[in-house]
Amino acid sequence: MNMHSLIRSIAVITCCFFLSACEGPFIFLAGGKLGGTVAETPDTWQLPEESGLAQLETRPDDPYSNNFTYIQMNGGLYVYAGDTRTNWVKNIEQSPLVRVKIGEVIYEARAVRINDQDHINEFAEMWITRGPFMRDPRNFEEVWLYQLVAR
Repeated sequence: MNMHSLIRSIAVITCCFFLSACEGPFIFLAGGKLGGTVAETPDTWQLPEESGLAQLETRPDDPYSNNFTYIQMNGGLYVYAGDTRTNWVKNIEQSPLVRVKIGEVIYEARAVRINDQDHINEFAEMWITRGPFMRDPRNFEEVWLYQLVAR
């Protein structure tokens, strides 16, 4: 093994070590149980931003967490997977009990799937204004959109 390969191997091992020490998700990699201060989940969400980044923890028995962009609409908080049945969507199908971390605060919630087309259309109008890469839910036959409500 040459010196360049050795240094690269050590860097990869070090990176994996630090990533494994993280509780929550790291950029695009899923994590485990979220850490932070637990607060009461509001009946009506009133966060400072209409949209932002947060973390979602699913699968209460074996926590699985990921980063996501939320939309706050009419006092509701929404998480969206487009037309992709992601791992967190599969987890919610097994148990709708989730935890959402915004900043350092964790809210215990229940994920309720939205199937009403008028509701989806209203969400879509807000979602597509977030940027050119936001996939419009009106273009899909199956949509994985959830509202996070108090348990």
